[in-house]
Amino acid sequence: MDAVLYLILAALYMALFVYGLVLFKRDPSPGLRYLLLAVTAGLIWDNGIIGLGRWIGEGRLLEQLNLSRYWVHALATPLLALVSFDLIRRSGSAWARKPGAAWGAWLVTVLLIVLEIITVTLDLSLAPSLQYGALRYVSTESSGPPLMVMIILVPLLLAGVSVWRRERSPLLFIGTILMAAGSAVPIPIESSAVTNVFELVLLLSLWLTVRKVMNARTWSFR
Repeated sequence: MDAVLYLILAALYMALFVYGLVLFKRDPSPGLRYLLLAVTAGLIWDNGIIGLGRWIGEGRLLEQLNLSRYWVHALATPLLALVSFDLIRRSGSAWARKPGAAWGAWLVTVLLIVLEIITVTLDLSLAPSLQYGALRYVSTESSGPPLMVMIILVPLLLAGVSVWRRERSPLLFIGTILMAAGSAVPIPIESSAVTNVFELVLLLSLWLTVRKVMNARTWSFR
């Protein structure tokens, strides 16, 4: 049953959040990559609300809780652009240490937030949807992955390549490719939580990559 699966995913994200806090505490030079904590917290909320939907029941409360999911998604997911930039910089990329690169990363993040709010969240109309035992409110105009989600995969992929090249760790690259494939290719499984599982794989690869660059003893700027 999907409701239980979503709650399991929420619990796993909680474990990742705690893991991230441990890394943050131990990191001698924390940076923008720890905005990943906000993204992880957003996914705890997202999966938790979907998982609890059938017990909350259809109505105004559940509708507002689901509306908050969309706003959290719009505000938190674009932060992955800054996380990607910081991972590229931390892995030793010389261009990423230039002031202009940082301004560019912030600009991309703000533009992605604005894009998601304007194209999805601002005039959102929700309707109840019961799929495989999970009750939630979804957009009445939903037609596939939002444009912002597809764009955010680009900096994640660049970070994956950079860390793989300089730190010999392909985890983020693999996680991003799997996320892209999971979003684009229909999977014949009777569950609405398949994409969320791919999101978990991506977040796991991100946190393991954060640990990898944190433990890097030397940077090679090239």
